[in-house]
Amino acid sequence: MTASALSSLIKQLPGPILVIGASGFIGANLLHALLAERDDVTGTFFSGISWRLRGVPAAQIQFCNLNDPISVRTVLASIEPRVIFDCSSYGAYSFEQDAERIHTINYASFLRLLEEITRLPLHAYIHAGSSSEYGLNANAPAEDALLLPNSHYAVSKCAAAAAISYFGKCRDVPVVNLRLYSVYGSFEDSSRLVPVLCEHASRGVLPPFAKPETSRDFIHIDDVVAAFIQAALRMTPEIAGESFNIGSGAQTSLAELAALARDLFHIDAEPEFSPGAGRTWDVDIWRANPAKTKQLLGWTPSITLKDGLQKTFDWWRERLKSANFNMLTKKGEARPTKTSISAVIACYRDAEAIPIMYERLKTVFNHLGLDYEIIFVNDGSPDDSEERILNISARDPGVIGITHSRNFGSQAAFRSGMELCSKEACVLLDGDLQDPPEIIEKFVEEWRAGADVVYGRRVKREMSRFVEWCYRAFYRLFDAMSDIPIPRHAGDFSLMDRSVVYWLLRCTERDSFLRGLRAYVGFNQISVDYLRPERMFGKSTNNWIKNFGWAKKAIFSFSRLPLHLLTAFGGVAFVFAVLLALVILFMRIVFPASVPQGVTTMLLVSLCFGSATILGLGILGEYIGKILEETKARPPFIRRHIISTGSIKRL
Repeated sequence: MTASALSSLIKQLPGPILVIGASGFIGANLLHALLAERDDVTGTFFSGISWRLRGVPAAQIQFCNLNDPISVRTVLASIEPRVIFDCSSYGAYSFEQDAERIHTINYASFLRLLEEITRLPLHAYIHAGSSSEYGLNANAPAEDALLLPNSHYAVSKCAAAAAISYFGKCRDVPVVNLRLYSVYGSFEDSSRLVPVLCEHASRGVLPPFAKPETSRDFIHIDDVVAAFIQAALRMTPEIAGESFNIGSGAQTSLAELAALARDLFHIDAEPEFSPGAGRTWDVDIWRANPAKTKQLLGWTPSITLKDGLQKTFDWWRERLKSANFNMLTKKGEARPTKTSISAVIACYRDAEAIPIMYERLKTVFNHLGLDYEIIFVNDGSPDDSEERILNISARDPGVIGITHSRNFGSQAAFRSGMELCSKEACVLLDGDLQDPPEIIEKFVEEWRAGADVVYGRRVKREMSRFVEWCYRAFYRLFDAMSDIPIPRHAGDFSLMDRSVVYWLLRCTERDSFLRGLRAYVGFNQISVDYLRPERMFGKSTNNWIKNFGWAKKAIFSFSRLPLHLLTAFGGVAFVFAVLLALVILFMRIVFPASVPQGVTTMLLVSLCFGSATILGLGILGEYIGKILEETKARPPFIRRHIISTGSIKRL
């Protein structure tokens, strides 16, 4: 298919369009092709920034954890897509061997996603399946042929195909499954066969191959993109729930591929074959039968293997010329990572500080050469915070705003922002500029040196000595009482790797205390000392009552010591009461005149135990209150709308 024909088809698609798994090989090519023609396209990704998405505006990318229903609902609600291209997958590579994760991502989370999309006015849902579904029956099978999966990955993909059949045929969901064969082309992972071949060919040599008779059905990524587009445009109730083979139908052995590469790239070296190489579930013949696809979707491949290899070689050669390109070098050195960061700023009555915070953050990120996104969370602020965020986002697509329906507190604001952050690490800051953005440079230095969490430790506060002493006393008390070691003088100001953010978001408690949860999840944590300045604008919203509430939240969230002390006190009091009763009984029998008279003693004893009882009930009440808050299962925050590129997207 020509570029102009594909462009015309893309423009015909109903929008908005969502590409799930846009950081992967297939998804990235789809996203780039769609964005070249229209701007109502959003791609999602998980587990860090992808080199494939470099240059894509932040407004066109959203973080989505398919295992988290809230994350999925948030993305779907913010975009309301008419067309979804689902390219999410796990287990296709030999190093992806976690069976539980394979089935969770490829089937369990996919099934939940299908349930979610039934609420949408959807035109088409195109799912990236795999020819691995055929397993041992891989030699040109028709779509209704017997599936003989021979790996966990194949089983999970078969299950997904069965779910698609059910939702398409019985639930009237416009969904189809595209069984992709050996796709190659731009943005493919550098460890795969064709990119390795191109990299070696650029040096005039050939890589080692598996068995020479092993054959594959190679299909260029541009043809696959066209198949996705045509499937969406051809969507009808008749094809809903169907699976389609996406392959050339041609069988090419590795010996033939090596010969073609030698001729095409003028390589003199003879190919070397390793009979023992390859994945354990590979079969010798892997070929498509695309007859049904041609008949119902009108799709046929247009790029020959020779032309596709040349296009792929030219693409990789251009990337290899770039010193900044993230792929394996000739010496096998690892690709550079840790080049992107998200900043989440909790804002309440911080309108004057927001522009300054933005400029200081941008200066730091540009100085460090980081790809960034800045997420301002307007937590129901009564000032003009939203307007200022809107104006900044109009100038910088890397700025995103979240407006809550009311004030839910800083912990909820941070969590709200973390659910949307999409970079390799996340920095949390208060919006009042008491967390100096310049300290992030030290955070990044420690992060790149191997730390998973880098938190700011307040060695000095600009406040009265008495107030600072109270803070220090609390941190000592909290550290002594908590069930897990929690760093002293550490607030929310911190940098966390994406893996840490993932596990923090898995902690679903409503009344969260993030600095405690940060310590709970573990990983490699390092502190950076800094001086916490006074608030630059206005007055702090904190007071003694709120600070006491923070102390209670911390202690009752991460310590059972009050309950242990209450139990110990009850035991000691019981023993004391029994001994006292025995002493009184003995005195009444032996020395009747010496027994205490009057009500004073009884009053003191009653007051002592009565007040202890009330205190104990209060402590129990605090824990029961936290249980009640969790069992009510109310959302920890409610987003009113999202701000990006100078516009408000209502949820």
